[in-house]
Amino acid sequence: MHFLDQAKIYVSSGQGGPGAVSFRREKYIQYGGPDGGNGGKGGDIIFEAAEGLNTLIDFRYAQHFKAQRGKGGAGKNKTGAGGDDKIIKIPVGTQILSEDKEHVLYDFTKEGQRELFLEGGIGGRGNASYKSSTNRAPRQHQPGEPGEEAALWLRLKLIADAGLVGLPNAGKSTLINTISNTKAKVGAYPFTTIHPQLGVVHHKMREFVLADIPGLIAGAADGAGIGDRFLGHIERCKVLLHLIDATGDDPVEAWKTINRELAEYGSDLENKPQILALNKGDLLDEELMESVAEDLRAAGAKQILSVSGATGEGLEAVLDKVLEAVGENSSIEKKEQEADSEYLDDDGPAKDWSPL
Repeated sequence: MHFLDQAKIYVSSGQGGPGAVSFRREKYIQYGGPDGGNGGKGGDIIFEAAEGLNTLIDFRYAQHFKAQRGKGGAGKNKTGAGGDDKIIKIPVGTQILSEDKEHVLYDFTKEGQRELFLEGGIGGRGNASYKSSTNRAPRQHQPGEPGEEAALWLRLKLIADAGLVGLPNAGKSTLINTISNTKAKVGAYPFTTIHPQLGVVHHKMREFVLADIPGLIAGAADGAGIGDRFLGHIERCKVLLHLIDATGDDPVEAWKTINRELAEYGSDLENKPQILALNKGDLLDEELMESVAEDLRAAGAKQILSVSGATGEGLEAVLDKVLEAVGENSSIEKKEQEADSEYLDDDGPAKDWSPL
C-alpha cells in the first residue's frame, strides 16, 4: 500500500430541492386551493475517522465529493425527500485544514469521531405555504437554497505512543523490525525508509505503537534529503527514541544534528522526553561503547543505553524505558478500554447472557 499523508480535496453539500406549484383538483371540489409541498433538504458533508485506514492514498484518485441534492416538492402537500449525506471516511489522526493551510478546522483523534463540515441547502417553499386570505391561489414558490462548497487540505499525523528518530543508516528499520510486527525495508544505503512506518510492540504483557520516521540530515528543515515533513507524525508521541550509530564518524555531532532539526521544525518536538540508544553495539567492545557514551554525556545527553537492533542485545532495557515514558495507558490500551466500556451497563458490568 502506498503512503500519502497530505491531500487536497473539494467538497460541496447538496442543494435544497425546489418547492412545488400545485392545486387540488378533486371531483365535486370547485376551489381546491394550492397544495404544493416544500422541497427536501440537501445532503450534508460529514467526515468520519474510520478504523483500518492509515494513509490518504485514496484521495489521490478521488478528489471531488458532492452530497446529493434534495428532491422537489409535489402536490398534495408532499415534501420532497432529503438528499443523502456524503460521509467521507478518513484515518484516525487526520486534520482538516483550510485551503491556505493556515487554520486547523478539525482534528480527528478518536476512532468513530464524526464532524459535520458543510450543511446541505434548505428546500424551497411550495405554493401552499404562500396561501393567505388575500392570496388564495398563489403561484409563488422558492428554488432550493444552494449547497456550500469548499477546497481544503487533509493532513495525516499518525497516532503513535513513541517516535523513532535518527540519521539515515542509524539502524531504525532493523530495530523496528526486530521489536514489532513491521516489515520495513532494510538496506546498506541511506533513505531506505522513505515514509513513516508504524509497528505494534509487545513487551511485558503490554503494547504500544512505535513510529519510524525517515532519516533526517543536516538542513532537513530547509528541504535537504527527504526534508522534515514527516516529523508531523511524531507530534502526538509521548517520547522519542533517538537512535545513534555508535560506529559512525561522529556520534556526538549526529545527536546534535537531529536535535537541531527537531528544534527547527517547532511544535515543541525538541522538548519531548528522549531516550538515547547507541545502536550497533554488537560491532564495538564495551570499552569503545562506554567511550562514545561518555562523549555524549559530556555534550549534555541523558538516558544513554546500548543496544543492537541486529542481535537484540539491550532491547529489554530500552523497551522498559519506553513503557515507563508512555505511562500506564498506551493508545492501544486506551482503545481497548473504550471498547470494553461499550459492554458495560449504566449500573455496572454487562449482564451474562449465557444459557442457564
